[in-house]
Amino acid sequence: MAKLVKEKKYRIEVPEGKKKERIDTFLTHFIENATRSKIQKLISEKMVFVNGKTVKSNYLVKPLDVIEASHPIAPRPEETEPEEIPLDIVFEDEYLIIVNKPAGMVAHPAYANYTGTLVNALLHHTKKLSDLNEPGRPGIVHRIDKNTSGLLVVAKDDWTHAKLAEQFSKHTVEREYQAVCWGKFDKSEGIIEKKITRSKSDRKKFTVSSTEGKEAITIYKVLEEFEFASYIKLNLKTGRTHQIRVHLASMNKPIFGDATYGGTKILYGNDLHKMKSRIQNLLGIMPRQALHAKTLGFRHPHTKELVRFDSELPDDIKTLIDKLRTA
Repeated sequence: MAKLVKEKKYRIEVPEGKKKERIDTFLTHFIENATRSKIQKLISEKMVFVNGKTVKSNYLVKPLDVIEASHPIAPRPEETEPEEIPLDIVFEDEYLIIVNKPAGMVAHPAYANYTGTLVNALLHHTKKLSDLNEPGRPGIVHRIDKNTSGLLVVAKDDWTHAKLAEQFSKHTVEREYQAVCWGKFDKSEGIIEKKITRSKSDRKKFTVSSTEGKEAITIYKVLEEFEFASYIKLNLKTGRTHQIRVHLASMNKPIFGDATYGGTKILYGNDLHKMKSRIQNLLGIMPRQALHAKTLGFRHPHTKELVRFDSELPDDIKTLIDKLRTA
């Protein structure tokens, strides 16, 4: 029997006043997990229609066009399965868990990551997790990026989850990160206050904007400077997706090793072959963004006590800092 492939269908009406734009670029802003090349494939397979007719990838969308598209969805498990995956639990009581997530682990199942996630591990560890989120995200109050390491709080019941989420919403949670970024700062500490919005050229990325997007505030302090990099700590006053990574990249100081936001390019240092070789070796030590969610503090929803948890820098970031010190 042939295996059924699920599809997600989209119907998009191009608004009045929209400037002409190639349809393969335009649709990346609307279709989930779709790159321009994937859109071009859908168009070539006649899964995209404009005003009821097929078009080519270079078609320029116009105001009031009606675009209909079908996007195949990768099959996913009916429910998230428990998996025996080691967890670094910093604290646990009957209401919540503080987990030190390793780099490389996704917080919860999503497109192309249905196993090996933090949620899979948590379901093996405990049957008691909150259920406020949509299916597949039990207990998850907030997230950090796959390749960012550090502390997360997980709720065991809905009431605790709601009270923790309220603190995140009101920006009363202490969230300190530490990172290694390219370059040196003119001031040893400061505030980055720039709106963040989704990139128009790549929907998987974000960018700063003076006119649109959501308010984002990051406070930084330089802990140590090196020849072409800085070791810094950062406190979040807002919690936008990729906030620290985008804010630092906007200052031409992307996080070391961050391939998405320019952190794997040699931005500083001289052009000597020896220097390039050294930097390439350092990037080999740090094959992900050198960013760690080090400290997490909040008011415990049940005890009302202000609690604060701390974690050590992981070995890859510590090794990177040691190598930078020995220049």
